[in-house]
Amino acid sequence: MEILTVILIAVGLAMDAFAVSVVTGSVYQELHVKHVLRMALFFGAFQAIMPIIGSLAGLGLKQYIAAYDHWIAFGLLSLVGGKMILEAFEIKSAEKNADPSNLLVLLSLSIATSIDALAVGFTLSLLVASLTFAVSMIGLITFGLSYLGVSVGKRFGHFFEIKIEVLGGLILLGIGIKILVTHILGGL
Repeated sequence: MEILTVILIAVGLAMDAFAVSVVTGSVYQELHVKHVLRMALFFGAFQAIMPIIGSLAGLGLKQYIAAYDHWIAFGLLSLVGGKMILEAFEIKSAEKNADPSNLLVLLSLSIATSIDALAVGFTLSLLVASLTFAVSMIGLITFGLSYLGVSVGKRFGHFFEIKIEVLGGLILLGIGIKILVTHILGGL
């Protein structure tokens, strides 16, 4: 079950990068393959690095919060998921005006889309046995979905953008609820 949870978390986290990739594909129709690969690599790498940083913070506190770690995991995943859902309905003109082939723009987009992964990394330190597997899956899934997002954006434009971020938020909310319910029912 841990593998499925990690994959769902990875997909949920990748939705921000996927949505930015869809916008990029719809706005910059003439991006070269090297730009798309670089964008996918940056998004995937940052989505993998941020949970490591968050997890290191979580490991340092694990012994102090073990009794209520399920509430923390639920709270963080709910906050991140809820934030993604709310942000899905905000106007994102900055993404449309930023040329992702520019390295500094790409760096800022990579950081912006991976901030949520920092909080989730804290949660991962409480949930998973293999952080290496978790961050590898997060990075690979984000890379693949980012690359795919540009193609989707070229073909379908903004039709899916809001739905994608809402789906990612709902996935993270669902995982948070599952963790809480499993712990509560398991403790009976």
